[in-house]
Amino acid sequence: MIDYQLDGRTAIVTGGVSGIGLAVSRMLAASGARIAVWDLDQDAVDEASKALRATGAQAIGIALDVTDEAAVDAATARTVAELGGVDIAVNNAGIGGPAAFSGDYPTDGWRRVIDVNLTSVFLCQRAQIRAMRSAGTGGSIINMASILGQVGYAGSVAYAAAKHGVVGMTQTAAWEHAPDRIRVNAVGPGFIGTPMVEQMDPKVRATLEGRHALKRLGTPEEVAALVAWLASDAASFATGSYYAIDGGYLAQ
Repeated sequence: MIDYQLDGRTAIVTGGVSGIGLAVSRMLAASGARIAVWDLDQDAVDEASKALRATGAQAIGIALDVTDEAAVDAATARTVAELGGVDIAVNNAGIGGPAAFSGDYPTDGWRRVIDVNLTSVFLCQRAQIRAMRSAGTGGSIINMASILGQVGYAGSVAYAAAKHGVVGMTQTAAWEHAPDRIRVNAVGPGFIGTPMVEQMDPKVRATLEGRHALKRLGTPEEVAALVAWLASDAASFATGSYYAIDGGYLAQ
């Protein structure tokens, strides 16, 4: 595993207990970062942070709803107090939402997907920027978008709208906070072999694999490697960009 030399830095990872988020937490910790694992379930964040500490990393777990403004601000303050600051933030928490065409999409499903996949990223990013700006040392924020931050996908109108919004928000924040030495980038995974995807019908999974030039799904670790690079000084000239990691999906 590459060492991205993150010693002495603190990272927040939302949705950090499974799939891409867990892989990111592990990779950043392996490169020396202190990790604040944020997720909904207390038992899950306790287990994830305990596993990270077993590897020698300094880690805490915070259970919260990232759509709750007060909870996000409190979790950010706790992270600063217990781990010494916020230098890296990976806003990864998200949901898929209902599968329905635009003309039939349920209003409650729309609102929930936008709330979790877009508004929560805004709330987390805002709190992280404030913490980084207060410390005066800059930082790196990585927002998890998707290939659906660039293209549409039938049955996923709310998800695509939210992820397009994440990309636009990322680009705007990057321009606004470059003077604060805060870099903000978005990552756009293709279909990744997370536990949710692994449970799909084999025929559906095979169809998804075939949509990528490499004819397979990505792994959480492959996405985590890109995130770790963006978090590191190796990406010091990277800001305001969208980085697809999609096995060639967007090339067609």
